[in-house]
Amino acid sequence: MLAEQADQADFVLREIDSLIDPRPLITPVLMRVARWISDYYGANLESVIRSILPEAVRTEEHAAKTRKVAVLAKFPDQDSLAKIARRAPKQAAILKLLESMPERRMPVAELGVGAASAVRAMAKSGLLEMIDEEVRREPDADLAEQFVESTPLPLNDEQASALAEVIAAMAEPAPHAPMLLLGVTGSGKTEVYLQAASHAIEQGKSVLVLVPEISLTPQTVRRFKSRFAARKELVAVLHSHLSQGERFDEWHRIRSGEARVVIGARSAVFAPLPNLGLIIVDEEHETTYKQENLPRYHARDVAVLRASFESCVILLGSATPSLESWHNCLTGKYHLLRLQQRADGQTMPLVRVVDMRLEATKQKSGLAIFSDKLRTAMEQRLEKGEQTILFLNRRGFARSLQCQSCGHVVHCQHCAVPLTYHRTDERLICHVCGHQAIVPQVCPECHSPGIHLNGYGTQKVEEILAKILPQAKFARIDADAMRRKNALRDALDAFKAHKLDILIGTQMIAKGLHFPNVTLVGILNADLGLHVPDFRAGERTFQLITQVAGRAGRGDLTGEVIVQTFTPHSPSVQFARRHDFDGFSEQEMEFRQQFHYPPFCHCAVITSRSTHERRAEFTMQTLRLRLLDQLPATIQLGEVLPSPLIKAHGQFRFQLTMRCAQARPLTRHVQAVLSKTSLPEDVTVVFDMDAYNLS
Repeated sequence: MLAEQADQADFVLREIDSLIDPRPLITPVLMRVARWISDYYGANLESVIRSILPEAVRTEEHAAKTRKVAVLAKFPDQDSLAKIARRAPKQAAILKLLESMPERRMPVAELGVGAASAVRAMAKSGLLEMIDEEVRREPDADLAEQFVESTPLPLNDEQASALAEVIAAMAEPAPHAPMLLLGVTGSGKTEVYLQAASHAIEQGKSVLVLVPEISLTPQTVRRFKSRFAARKELVAVLHSHLSQGERFDEWHRIRSGEARVVIGARSAVFAPLPNLGLIIVDEEHETTYKQENLPRYHARDVAVLRASFESCVILLGSATPSLESWHNCLTGKYHLLRLQQRADGQTMPLVRVVDMRLEATKQKSGLAIFSDKLRTAMEQRLEKGEQTILFLNRRGFARSLQCQSCGHVVHCQHCAVPLTYHRTDERLICHVCGHQAIVPQVCPECHSPGIHLNGYGTQKVEEILAKILPQAKFARIDADAMRRKNALRDALDAFKAHKLDILIGTQMIAKGLHFPNVTLVGILNADLGLHVPDFRAGERTFQLITQVAGRAGRGDLTGEVIVQTFTPHSPSVQFARRHDFDGFSEQEMEFRQQFHYPPFCHCAVITSRSTHERRAEFTMQTLRLRLLDQLPATIQLGEVLPSPLIKAHGQFRFQLTMRCAQARPLTRHVQAVLSKTSLPEDVTVVFDMDAYNLS
């Protein structure tokens, strides 16, 4: 067939001289995964391939780093050496140094000033050889000395039982049902991961470990690197913070089989590991596993698919599983493993709920940041030498700037959100697009000087804390304070070494942290994500409270959690207070089933974006009419509505929600309509299957 096409072509085909690489860059399994993603999520295959092959690998701009190395080929006799020493003392010194080296070789750059010309001269005379040696650009090279080898910890009965089932599954022939490890915070899920990974390595297989975001889970990476410290070449890390050179080296080490344990964030699901034996997805409920740009895949679901294609075991772990995974357990698709006790034998922390509506009436300022109960508890911990974590998922100093005379709120020019006041930068900053503005001295509308700060963020918490507890040493961890490289690592290390008494932070401190001396956790405003137009709002709030509360009482001391909320009777708050995942999931699943929401269906969102509001809306209205034509009876089509965030990055947004019991009929119907629809030049339409971001 190809020969006939070549004969009919109007150009001359040239013979292939040689292959750049004898092995394809994409394995057959990953090619199957790419086609599945393209079909399921409605993404073009090119965008999927670009995700599978990092830019550092698929372009010619990056290559392996090399250095010149001098290798001693022939050491001269004493008379010849003496003559060289009189004529060229630098050459003689280099020869003596290389002779003393065990491998009789050394990088030219380490031989001192002027060594390069001396080495070249001796290479010509045959005394030395100068070769190019590949140098690995190692991520966290400056931390290598901190990864001291750790030994497996003794397991309790629940951990041992879970590990035994994982190991047994590895020994069984395929297919393997995905396993969900549901363990309360502090139950020792990570130790089960480590010992399961060690078993896979002993069997000659490789391991893929997915974490929600590398910057949020530094201790997970450190634990894996410490466990395999004796064979550190086995461990590779893939994440967005790597330089292009580091990514190039790590990817090729993985592909060659040198690295057999890969730890990474979302895109690491495409790591070209040979002979894959185990996939671990830590904190499988995290929304960061969902890609928000093309192709909009969910790394957890792709990992489950890849495990099926690779005939390997996959272990999903969480203290608060997603309702999708929990539903799969209830229907028998997943195998459930449970850890209901903390690994150290300690009880779960006592959770107290404080009604901030009552606190607001007690405090004269009107803005209650610290309740009396939380303030007293912090003072007690400070006296005992114990540590406290304060959680508030909002950075900045004040949520908005408002005029007390006319009520005007300073908004972002490009987004439909108020600008947040940041005192450290003395700027108003948009948390959607990053736009910055100078803080006005008077109201831009009525020119009144009475501008009032509404709400509070981590910067204001820091300021108030310095006033009420001046003797305390504390640090703030959020995206503003952690801009410097290794700032997060340094702050956590200082807290671990007890150089700090209190840690203030956003979701960056919500998970993956283990500090035995933390006995108090304060959640300053548990309502931030609760009252938003998203059917997953209650689930996310329950997960966040439970995860943050789990940072307390992880050592020998009993932990306490104080949850400050304006809606204390919310099911998310009450079930989290009792650490009752089963109770929360039961009532939430009943609500989801009644209104036909995931996990009882697949939900897709189509969004139109344009700088012209009417054009974006008209495009979506037209698209809805075309979708209605020959709409399969199994698909529910919603109305065109403004997005909850009506304007972002200078573009107006309208959206349409679709639901169906099966994903592919929905995707194929939408793609068939979009392929026949000509869009205005300034309008963009985005299709997101299994959407997690509804704003």
